[in-house]
Amino acid sequence: MLTGVKKTLSAVTGKKALLTISFCTVSDGKISVDNSRKPFEAMINPAGYEHTYQLCYSKKRALGQPGTETKYSASKPEKIVLKELILDATGVVRSGLLGIDDPIPVKDQIESLKKVVYDYVGTEHEAPIVQLKWGSFIFYGRIESLKFDYTLFKPSGEPLRAKVTLTFIEYQSSEEISKEAAQSSPDLTHLVEVKAGDTLPLLCYRIYRDSAYYPEVARINNLTHFRDLRPGIKLRFPPLN
Repeated sequence: MLTGVKKTLSAVTGKKALLTISFCTVSDGKISVDNSRKPFEAMINPAGYEHTYQLCYSKKRALGQPGTETKYSASKPEKIVLKELILDATGVVRSGLLGIDDPIPVKDQIESLKKVVYDYVGTEHEAPIVQLKWGSFIFYGRIESLKFDYTLFKPSGEPLRAKVTLTFIEYQSSEEISKEAAQSSPDLTHLVEVKAGDTLPLLCYRIYRDSAYYPEVARINNLTHFRDLRPGIKLRFPPLN
């Protein structure tokens, strides 16, 4: 199942809510903007962006059943697609950077963008984590794809304008993921103490919402007589794959 939200904002220039992409660091599970590194600031805001949420479901089919029941398996990271971010070197749009009026070449703007979002971080052995900030919108993630569409050129062939499409995948630290996960979730390992009247299919239904997992749980816990559970013993219920 896939659900998505598409938002379109008008292009804004000057000092009004320009898109800023900043390099981030992670310390003790907390993400923060690295102010020692120069961010990338859009000269012209993107035409819009897409914000996508995606859920995954597992399908477990029992013999003799005509159909399958879909059950929640996991939530995928959110995805942001920035559409038509314009890089312009015609001089029509002034960059306003450090009071420089001369247009910055498109190739230099591309290098500035890639330096923030794309260049491999050797010390961390991964792509950089960045913050996208556009007005009240804030998103932390890593680049998944970066596409340049060159639309205007000098007679020499040097590009004067390019449209950029950027796709980012949400970043969360392991600490943040642990905090968000409910302790009753079936994607976590549970240690359950058996009480009088409990059966293995009943316990599987309570945790997984599906009693059909009981043979696998019996195998993992080395149960040979799982139909006669002894109150007080503790059973391990692993996360669903």
